[in-house]
Amino acid sequence: MNRRTVKKDLEKIVIDESKNLVFDSEDELYRHFVKEISFLEREYFSLRTDDDIAESEFDNYEKNLSVLLENPDEIWHDTSTMDGVDFHIYIKKFDVEESEDADAVLFHVGFVYLTGKVPSFVYLHFPTRRESMVAKYRRGEKIYDRIEENIPIGAIDGDALHEGDELARGLYQAMMKVRSDADIKEAGFREYGRLRESTIEQPDEIWRSNDTMGNVLVSFIREFTEEEDKGIHYIVVTLEDMASNSHALLFSFPTTDEALVGRYRHGENLQADEVVQEASH
Repeated sequence: MNRRTVKKDLEKIVIDESKNLVFDSEDELYRHFVKEISFLEREYFSLRTDDDIAESEFDNYEKNLSVLLENPDEIWHDTSTMDGVDFHIYIKKFDVEESEDADAVLFHVGFVYLTGKVPSFVYLHFPTRRESMVAKYRRGEKIYDRIEENIPIGAIDGDALHEGDELARGLYQAMMKVRSDADIKEAGFREYGRLRESTIEQPDEIWRSNDTMGNVLVSFIREFTEEEDKGIHYIVVTLEDMASNSHALLFSFPTTDEALVGRYRHGENLQADEVVQEASH
């Protein structure tokens, strides 16, 4: 069964300093939470069905944990599973690629300790292909629902799209309508979020244009030629404040579609030194 420590501070593992949850080693950490972990593991094995994903295959889905923690579809606050313990249950549905079964689904579920509003420890997490299994973990109070919040799955923390900004949402939806079906899937956008800062700081191209509402939009474009990201362009769309020449981040995305990149090459072609560093929205 998979577990993960999220926050590590050099020599010590810091989970929640305000509650003195600071540990010298992972062994010490897991000894502290062994009661909760063991309970959740027993419950999981009692609920899973034999036709679900085998535990021996869990490593193949490990990469989905970071996406789950950063961009969940649902968060449930569970105070009834264990007396005196607050669990936050994160749930996310993932795209299933190249499946012969048209009805195939993939979920990832995690039991999380939050420090403030930030995941700092994962008691247990697992993939499942069973909607019925996920339903058993929708318990307690639902405190977040992506669909109800109407936040696109491609939104990334720190951009206006993630905050529900209407301008960002409209521009993003327009981009998605012309995006090629063969391009990077929307559910995978967050995996390329690591390219955002370098695109802003070291763009290949910067283009300024005005939309029909008079907004001044500035797009940062960078092509990545490294082996891991070969053939990918990353585009960051910002809103310029003409008075201060600063830029609020609207949204960003990766693409392998040259035609889509071309749509952002319009207006005035700027040099990097003409643009003040982008500011968070």
